[in-house]
Amino acid sequence: MPLPTDQDLVTDWKSRPAPLLPLLHAFNDRDGYLSDEALRAVSQGLRIPLADLFGTVTFYHHFSRFPPGTNAPRVCTGQVCRFAGGLELLETMRKDGATPMPCAGRCDEPVPVLTGRSVQVGVTVGEFESRPSPLPVANPGGLEECVFAAIRNPGNDTLEGYRRAGGYSGYEGALGSDPENLLTVITDSGLAGRGGAGFPTGVKWRAVREALNPRPGDDTRAGPKSVVCNADEGEPGCFKDRVLMDHDPHAVLEGMALAGYAAGAEIGFIYLRYEYPETADILDRAITEAENAGLLGENILGSGFSFRIHVRRGAGAYICGEEGSLLNSLEGKHPFPRERPPFPVTHGFENRPTVVNNVETLASAAAIARRGAEWYRGLGAGDLAGTKIISLSGDIMRPGNYEVPFGFPLQTLLNDWAGGPRPGRHIQAVTMAGISGGFLAKEDLDVTLDEPSVRSKGSMLGAGGIMVFDDSRDMLEVAHSCMEFFAHESCGKCFPCRIGTQRLTERLAGAAGPGVLAGWSDEVEDIGSVMKATSACGLGMAAPLITESLMRYFPEQVAAHVEATNS
Repeated sequence: MPLPTDQDLVTDWKSRPAPLLPLLHAFNDRDGYLSDEALRAVSQGLRIPLADLFGTVTFYHHFSRFPPGTNAPRVCTGQVCRFAGGLELLETMRKDGATPMPCAGRCDEPVPVLTGRSVQVGVTVGEFESRPSPLPVANPGGLEECVFAAIRNPGNDTLEGYRRAGGYSGYEGALGSDPENLLTVITDSGLAGRGGAGFPTGVKWRAVREALNPRPGDDTRAGPKSVVCNADEGEPGCFKDRVLMDHDPHAVLEGMALAGYAAGAEIGFIYLRYEYPETADILDRAITEAENAGLLGENILGSGFSFRIHVRRGAGAYICGEEGSLLNSLEGKHPFPRERPPFPVTHGFENRPTVVNNVETLASAAAIARRGAEWYRGLGAGDLAGTKIISLSGDIMRPGNYEVPFGFPLQTLLNDWAGGPRPGRHIQAVTMAGISGGFLAKEDLDVTLDEPSVRSKGSMLGAGGIMVFDDSRDMLEVAHSCMEFFAHESCGKCFPCRIGTQRLTERLAGAAGPGVLAGWSDEVEDIGSVMKATSACGLGMAAPLITESLMRYFPEQVAAHVEATNS
C-alpha cells in the first residue's frame, strides 16, 4: 500500500479539531522525521507562518528534524533510571544513535528505551522486552480502594470487562436526571484535582456550566464547551496515569463524559504524553468500543446529550503538563504558560469554557457517580475525603502504584506495604510531588499522605510521585540531576525561571560561586526566593524546593560540596 502524500495527510487532518499535533505526528510516523518539505506543507495547509511553525516544532523533544529521527533509540536517564543502569545503557547504545531522554514514566520497571512507537524495558540490550504496564501493587492493608477497585480484574481494559464491574452505570444514571444532581454529588464528595493543584472538581465543573455562552456575533468564542483530560504525565517519578489508561481506559472515558454532561460540553480531548505510544492505541480502541455501544457520539442513549472524545499526543515537553501550556499546545500554538486570569473555566480551549482535569480525577469521578459522595468521603482517614494513588520508585523493594487513603502514614507505605529499602540499607531521603516538592528526610518522614501534613514540612504531595534514595546515594548528585531537569524543561518565557534554574544547576554542579558556605547558601536562597515570587508558572516556583530541602536536611554534604568546589 503506497504511503500517503503530503497533500493527503494535510487534507485528512486540517478539518479535524486540534489538527496540528496529529498532523505533525503523521508526517513524523511516515518519514521518521519532519523534513523541510513536510513543514512547508503543514504551514500552507494550516495557514501557520513557517517561522512560527519551526519555533513550535523545535520546542518539543521528540519531533525529529533529520534522519534517523524516531528510528534512533532514546534511553531514559531520569532520576531513577540513572541509578538503575540508564547512563551505562546509553553509552552502550551510542553506536546505534541513541540519545538521552528525561524521565519516561516507567520508574517502576527501569530502564525504558523508546524507538518509534515502541517502548521496551530492561538494563541491557539483550534483555529488552516490550510488555504492558505493571498492574497496581495489591493493597496489603485490605483497605477499600476507589480507582483500583476493579483494575486487576481480567479484561477490565475492555468495555465488556469494565461493565461487569458496574462501569458506565453512574453515567447512564446521570443521563436520566438533571445535571445539577451530578454536580451536587461530585461537590459533596470532596473530590479535588489529583494532578497536583487540588482544586475542587465540582466547583470547576459548575463554573464551566455557568460560564456565559458567546455573545451574538462574537466569533472568537463560537463553538462548544470542552473537556480536556490532562494525561501529559511528565513529572519525574509519576506513572499513575499510565496504569489507569492502560488497564482501565473506560473509567477515564466515563469520567470525561460525566464532566461533559455536568458542564454542558460537547467535545473532549485526551492530551497524552508522547512517551506512552501503546497507551494511545488502547485509548483509541476504548473510544471505538464506547462509540459502537452508543455511549459516546450523538444523542447518547436518547438523552439529547452529544459528546465525542479525541486523543491528541504531545511531543515531549514537561511544561505541557501546566494547563495553559497544554491548551496552547492543543491549539497548535507555542506551548508557553498563559497569563491568568482569565482561567480555562471561562477562556480555555479556543477561548471557550473548558474543564481541564487529570486522569486520576476523572477516573475517581466515574466511581463516585456510581457509588455516591458519602462512600467516597468515607474512604479517607479522619475528616479527609477519598484516596490518592502514590507512584513509588527508586531504592525500595516493591516499587509500583499504591492507592492509599488520604491521611495514610508515609512510613507505613514505605516499610510495611512496599517492603522497605534494600537489605543492609536505610532510607536517606524521598522526593515528593515527583521532584516538585523537593526532599523529605530524617524525622520529617513521619508525615501522613495529605497536603496539610506534607506542606507543614515545606513540601507538597502534588501528583503523588515519591522516589526513594537510600544511604548509598550522593544527595548532591540527586539534587543536581533534579535541577538539571528543571533547567532543561524551563520553557524560557520568564527570566526568573530560565536563568534561575540554570544558576542553581551550576551551583550544584560545582561551578564557580561564593567561596564560603555562608555566601553560597545566601546566593542560592536569594535565587530561589526570587524564582518563587516572580516565575510565571509552577515550574519556577517549585524548583527552589530542591535546593531549600537539600540545605535543610543535608548541611554537611552541602558544606563538603562547597569546600571541594573552592579547594
